[in-house]
Amino acid sequence: QVQLVESGGGSVQLGGSLTVSCEASGSIYGRVFMGWFRQPPGKEREGVASLHADGSTVYADSVKGRFTISGDSAKNTAYLKTAYLRMDSLKPEDTATYYCAAWPGHLTPERVLRDPTSVNYWGQGTQVTVSS
Repeated sequence: QVQLVESGGGSVQLGGSLTVSCEASGSIYGRVFMGWFRQPPGKEREGVASLHADGSTVYADSVKGRFTISGDSAKNTAYLKTAYLRMDSLKPEDTATYYCAAWPGHLTPERVLRDPTSVNYWGQGTQVTVSS
C-alpha cells in the first residue's frame, strides 16, 4: 500500500500561480510514477501530469507550458517520495479538486493519464480555485 498526502492549493486570481505538493509513504514498488489528476465540479477526473522516477514527464495538452511537475526520489532508491505541481498562468477552467496519484512501472503514463481508473493509489485531494 502507498499513502499519499497532498498540501497546498487554495484560491488565486486569473493569471496567478500556485503549487501543490504530495508526499508518499508506504510500499516503494507502487511509486515508480507519481502524477496529478483533477476533477472539476460536475465533471470526470482527468489526468494532468505524470513524473517517472528517472525524471521524465508527460503533460495533458491543456496544461502544457503552464504547469510543471517535479519531485524527489526516496534516498538510495529509484522510487519517488514527493511530487510537486507548479501551476502558472492559471485560468478559471483550472478550478478543480487536484489529486495526487502513484502507480507502478508497468503502467505507462500516457495510458494512466487517459484512464484514471487504472491508478492504484490516490491522495485525499486538495482544492484549487481560480477566479476571474
